[in-house]
Amino acid sequence: MIKTKAAIQLSINQELIIDDLKVPEPQSEQVIVKLISSGICHTQLNQMNHPDLKRPLLFGHEGLGIVTHLGNKVKNVKEGNHVIITWIPQSPIKDSFVPISSCLTYRGGAVHGTLCTWADHILTNAEYVVSISKEYSDEVSCIVGCPVPSGAGAVLNTAKVQPGDSVGVYGAGGVGLSAICMASIIQAYPVIAVDLRDDKLCLAKEFGATHIVNASKQDPVESIKDITNGGVDFAFDATGARITAEQILPSTRGGGVGVDNDGGVSILIGTAGREITLDPRLIISPQRQYRGSLGASNPKKDFVRFLRWYKEGKFPLDRMVTRRYKLDQINKACDELRNGSILGRAIIVY
Repeated sequence: MIKTKAAIQLSINQELIIDDLKVPEPQSEQVIVKLISSGICHTQLNQMNHPDLKRPLLFGHEGLGIVTHLGNKVKNVKEGNHVIITWIPQSPIKDSFVPISSCLTYRGGAVHGTLCTWADHILTNAEYVVSISKEYSDEVSCIVGCPVPSGAGAVLNTAKVQPGDSVGVYGAGGVGLSAICMASIIQAYPVIAVDLRDDKLCLAKEFGATHIVNASKQDPVESIKDITNGGVDFAFDATGARITAEQILPSTRGGGVGVDNDGGVSILIGTAGREITLDPRLIISPQRQYRGSLGASNPKKDFVRFLRWYKEGKFPLDRMVTRRYKLDQINKACDELRNGSILGRAIIVY
């Protein structure tokens, strides 16, 4: 058994504390990974306020590290391997998430959470670690565990965008920038970024946006229609906000009655809360489609591709990561993420 420092929430809405956890020996299909870096995601902010989650609660679901221990049935990684830790399983599942027991203890009792990458070490199922070459093991590579496959995967695998298709992306955070970059790599045109802040839109241009729309200054739906003469082929919501989840549908082009007369496709990446309102007249007559995309990447195939593109200068992960924190700065990091002062993605460096 080893000890690890981890960020822990003891009760709802409380600041996190940094304290020691006990990490047991891995079971047959588990691994222990010593973290190099971890991403900081808005999902964790939602978890901190979630009344149904049990405490003590651990956080983090994307990371980069080195395998130090493994169970006797683990085949996909070896001790000493550099790995990406991700919440996206390598084998297809029928539900949204598979519960991942942390098996860690705090002051003699169980702790709760899933991957728990806000810690020096993690213990998890080998299903959620992907071996990578050491040459790809930059600290920024941890974000390949969440925002990159979520955003890029929605464009590449869910929508299957083709060269020349028109794309609109609502939200220029880590997920949105990944979607924009993927659309640019595919040579979609135009690639329209929508956000409320000019600094985020400027960053979106670095990732391949050909047009930008500040939704605090102009109607984004009408602006997209003006740019594309009627609407985009594919519109993506990468914000998690209700309003944008409702705006992507009218942002797509309309079709009409008959066979092979389909309209555009709207794709909700992740979640927009519990409820949105859609006008069925925007779906039926124009034959538009509205669908979801949740971690739509194949970790074994796509992660290496994303990392290769990073090294080739096509997918600038280093420009997406704009702030770095130490684990003991986690409350500051969360506050700055909460108040919107972080562009792109922030990470913890161990």
